[in-house]
Amino acid sequence: MDDDFEALLAAGAAADVSGWDFGWLDGRATEERPPWGYARQLAGRLARASASLDLQTGGGEVLAEAARFPPTAVATESWPPNVARATELLHPRGVVVVADADEPPLPFADQAFDLVTSRHPATIWWDEIARVLRPEGTYFAQHVGPASAFALIEIFLGPQPGARRTRDPGDEAAAATAAGLEIVDLRTARLRIEIHDVAAVVYLLRKVIWWVPGFTVERHRDRLRALHDRIQADGPFVAHSTRHLIEARRR
Repeated sequence: MDDDFEALLAAGAAADVSGWDFGWLDGRATEERPPWGYARQLAGRLARASASLDLQTGGGEVLAEAARFPPTAVATESWPPNVARATELLHPRGVVVVADADEPPLPFADQAFDLVTSRHPATIWWDEIARVLRPEGTYFAQHVGPASAFALIEIFLGPQPGARRTRDPGDEAAAATAAGLEIVDLRTARLRIEIHDVAAVVYLLRKVIWWVPGFTVERHRDRLRALHDRIQADGPFVAHSTRHLIEARRR
């Protein structure tokens, strides 16, 4: 049993966590998909746009699913390994990848884009989104919602009652409106996550670094051990994520 635990820790610690592809989790964890098909809708909007900006693109994997891009297509990313991966993936498709710190101001002129997009942005600067959009331009994104994966996060951090309120879709819609955007569509979903072994936990906490800041296997070994024993006794660990699809137009 101890050998299994150590092997799982080693596997999760050795896995490549660059980019934003979660294929390594196949067979180890599953997450229900939102019903609206973000990547498909994004591809359709890109095909109709004249100038697009994808914020916090990760490794560019979702953006690269589009069949066509507008004449001007730009993506931003802050984490150097992801910048390199997105550049490799998107430059051959004609998309310029800009290394950006994800802090205002965005390095673009006013009214530069008719479409701004993002999938799971860590930070959302509504004033900057409004500034770089042309009048009647659209922001189209899928955001992580409130208390997403908190059943897992709170095992490591303890109860987080204040943090559970952040990323509320109603609050975000109000902030977008205050920045000069008109909400066109807002949909929410609560999605089931199943984690089948502790290697998946290590991988996730190394990749999604804001879930448990400062996570390391050695620092959190006791919690990992308790979670491993729980999975062995009871089966997959179940948590839930939340997502919302938001579409807003610059007035």
